[in-house]
Amino acid sequence: MRRRSRAAEAVAAGLLLVLSAACGSRLPERDFEQGGHSTGAPREPVRVGVITSATSPVGGAAFTGPRDGAQAWFRDLDAHGGIGGRPVEVHTCDDGGSGVGNNECVRKLVDEQKVVALVATTSLEYAGASHVSHARVPDIGGQPVGAAYDTYPHLYGIYGSLAPRDGTPGWGGKLYGGTEVYRFFKREKGARTAAVVSYNQSASAAYASLVTRGLQTEGYKVITEQVDFALPNFRAVAADLKDQHVDLVFDAIDSHGNAQLCKAMDEVGAHVVAKVTNVQNWTSTVAADYKDAPHCRNALWATGSSRNYEDVNHPAVRAFREATKGLKTHSQWQLEGWAAARWFTDAAKSCVARGDGITRACVDGFMNSGRPYTAGGLLLPVSFERLPQPPKTRRTCLSVARWRDGTGWVTQAGDMTTNCFVLPQLSYLP
Repeated sequence: MRRRSRAAEAVAAGLLLVLSAACGSRLPERDFEQGGHSTGAPREPVRVGVITSATSPVGGAAFTGPRDGAQAWFRDLDAHGGIGGRPVEVHTCDDGGSGVGNNECVRKLVDEQKVVALVATTSLEYAGASHVSHARVPDIGGQPVGAAYDTYPHLYGIYGSLAPRDGTPGWGGKLYGGTEVYRFFKREKGARTAAVVSYNQSASAAYASLVTRGLQTEGYKVITEQVDFALPNFRAVAADLKDQHVDLVFDAIDSHGNAQLCKAMDEVGAHVVAKVTNVQNWTSTVAADYKDAPHCRNALWATGSSRNYEDVNHPAVRAFREATKGLKTHSQWQLEGWAAARWFTDAAKSCVARGDGITRACVDGFMNSGRPYTAGGLLLPVSFERLPQPPKTRRTCLSVARWRDGTGWVTQAGDMTTNCFVLPQLSYLP
């Protein structure tokens, strides 16, 4: 089970495609063993794969953050001796944002390159997930754009899962999550009225309905606003937000639409407590993306389950920023890709320490141990269990940041490990 905030983002990432316009044969485990007693070559590279929808219809930069973060980790790792003296050989594959392309990437990396694991997968359509699972390849720290990480064994999403993962999403086709994002703004900012803006598209409307339900569960008065996708009248929406005295704005629209909505809000004077976005938009490009909306821009808040990439006082964040200082931009997804690569590395090092060799089975055993993982404090504790029934309540913590011109993303509400709620879990269809 993933946190509701992450679940909503998975739906949002999936709807971006709408808004922007098989299993192979199982090969023996011994064919994929790397290191230990299987090769006798201590300097042979450890092969990992990274699948990204880099050239998807959504746009070239939409899904590349986790890949860039993972590659930065492995470059830094190799500069410091690799894993047990062995370098990491990273094989990347762009699936183009299509199911066909994703299956091709999976077969290339799993069957041809024989990678020991996939890391930081970020695919718009993870059609090859069942192939990865049947091949028993651990997929570590992937972004849950769809339901694959709550469906298949051997797949370990960046936010964890409590679902049985027996081939059916969640429990009987339903996923569960909490309302911590909405509870946070009610507690911290006294918010009582929220607006949800969507397009007249089925995927956008479905996501808006999910957000609306969560807000209503937390006792908000909810104003729903829908605009035409082809000819959106954001100025009319902004005017209504002002008239309704809205505290919070959530959306089910694309990045360009968000910028236009913010511009319209500034033009009509619709000032809100928070314009809430998600981890995918938690980036250093905000000033440029929202250049025409200075007031709305400074009302942007982001929520997630990982430590703010601007918190350089934390040693794990500082290491990430030092290793990625050559990148033109920074983002929360880059940090999570870095954390995913660190996760694989810790698993592989545990295999070396035991003398088992870096094999798929050994790495998978580390991932499936049930022990919570934090990547040195970059992530809220992530765990994987297979509960026969979904929990009725769950304690969930939240990372929160607000954009400030001249400073960037500023962490709110103290440390993410103490910003927590015990909440009922609501079901939804993936």
